[in-house]
This record gives sequence, C-alpha cells and structure tokens, in this order.
Amino acid sequence: MPTWGSYSYVYGPVMALVAIGILVIVLRWAFGRSSSVVERPPISGDPDQYGLLDSIASPGTYIEAEILRQRLEAGGVKATVAMTNDGPRVMVWPADRRRAETVLRRAG
Repeated sequence: MPTWGSYSYVYGPVMALVAIGILVIVLRWAFGRSSSVVERPPISGDPDQYGLLDSIASPGTYIEAEILRQRLEAGGVKATVAMTNDGPRVMVWPADRRRAETVLRRAG
C-alpha cells in the first residue's frame, strides 16, 4: 500500500477546495447576467413588435389561437401563436397572408 508521507492530511481538503472552485466557475458561467445559458421568461409586447410577422387572427384565448394555428398548418401555411399585451395573436409571414385568410375562411 502506498504511503503519502507526512502531508497526507492536506490532500483531502485540497481536493475539496478544487471541487468547490470548479462548481463556482460553472455556476457563475451558467447564471451570469450577460451570458446565461438558463432560458429567460418570454416578454410579451404589442402586436406590431413581432418583426416581419403579420397578425392574421386575434382569438380570445390561447386554446382558440392554437386551434387556428393547427388549421393553418393543416392547410400548408406556417403559423405561430404569440402572446401579446392585447391577448394571443396568430401570426403568419406576409407572403402567406392571403393563403392563410383563405384557409381560415374555408374552415370557419
């Protein structure tokens, strides 16, 4: 059995400090203010703050918006639901707006 010499009592605390140091570095990286890898909660905005997407429908609840989105997806139109300050909105690309209106009129 190998012997560590007279300093063997130092190795345990040194290894514990190294492990704590590594944990501190990883946690500071994960929860740092500027480059966090933890997802932030979504921030809702006004309906006109969603870039190129156009609001095609403004249902009363999120469930109704999701049903409309699924109808559009079944009709071949890419759509998404955005929670805005004014309630849920079904959003589509401007190029798909006419086709989306047609799909919703037929399904309605």
